[in-house]
Amino acid sequence: MHWIYLLLAILFEVAGTISMKLSAGFTKWQPSLLLVVCYICSLIFLTLTLKTIQVSVAYAIWSGMGIVMITLIGFLFFAENINLSKAISIILILIGVITLNLTAERPHHDSSVSQANK
Repeated sequence: MHWIYLLLAILFEVAGTISMKLSAGFTKWQPSLLLVVCYICSLIFLTLTLKTIQVSVAYAIWSGMGIVMITLIGFLFFAENINLSKAISIILILIGVITLNLTAERPHHDSSVSQANK
């Protein structure tokens, strides 16, 4: 379930960033409102993710995948350019996120910690 929460956090963050672009500096109220709602939802789902995934891993995936998705959306829908440097940087972000996820230490369920948190 925590991966679904993380995916939702990423999608809401991307939607919020698109809304930020469309709000034209908070001069259009509909995308401005959507921006606030999306970022609140993103942070809620990111917070739920942190119950089971290490903060360093969750935040790296959340921000890294957000960067990759926003870059692609900017290129496809906002006519932003992608040069070699930007493409290599995005590939390095993806490699970093994948490596971090593969090497992340899985949480241990220590009963004394569980009891202290109740």
